Amino acid sequence: MGEKIVDKKILENYINKYQIGEVFSNDMKPYMHLFKFNKGEHICRVQEDLEYLYFFVSGKAKVYTVMSNGKSLLLCFYTPFKVIGDVEFMYFNKADCSVQAIEETYCVGIAFEHIRKYSIEDSKFLRFICDGLAEKLTRLSKYSSINLLYPLENRVASYILSNKEKNTFKENLTETAELLGASYRHLLRTLNSLCTKSIIRKTRNYYEIIDEDILRGLAEDLYE
Repeated sequence: MGEKIVDKKILENYINKYQIGEVFSNDMKPYMHLFKFNKGEHICRVQEDLEYLYFFVSGKAKVYTVMSNGKSLLLCFYTPFKVIGDVEFMYFNKADCSVQAIEETYCVGIAFEHIRKYSIEDSKFLRFICDGLAEKLTRLSKYSSINLLYPLENRVASYILSNKEKNTFKENLTETAELLGASYRHLLRTLNSLCTKSIIRKTRNYYEIIDEDILRGLAEDLYE
């Protein structure tokens, strides 16, 4: 669930920065808490109970789903400002996808029990939720098209840029291939092709980005 940070000043700064209090007709600030998620930590996991509605206010996370055969598929990356838990609030508490921090990440959370008690009939809040769900539906259509129609080279470029540490890419290649819906061999061939074009370079157990401009041209912000 992440670490609850007891710092009213930082919490208030995030609330004001993203005008989270304006989402509600009622004053919900007394029920807001700040959570920190370290790199690699899950904010939620698919089919596990989710107890909070989260406002994603700092950091970066990858969003993926787990298919019936047990394999994972990348959907997108989250950067501020996003909402996590709106689908679960409307229908059930079990997460419909997994969200994993890829750098130190902060969320402002409100327990579902307080949302349902004080805001279940709040038209202002419900309008906000509906707008968010409409946006997610549009993005889902886009991501489905990306996974079906874009060559792996473009998707790999986008994934490298979204997961790079300074100028290096150190992700597990087996997991990367699964998330991108590709075979391990296909991923290796694509990475080798990028190396041949002097866009990246293999260095021991990681890849170094040589030409970020070309890589960004290939990425086209696919998963943003």
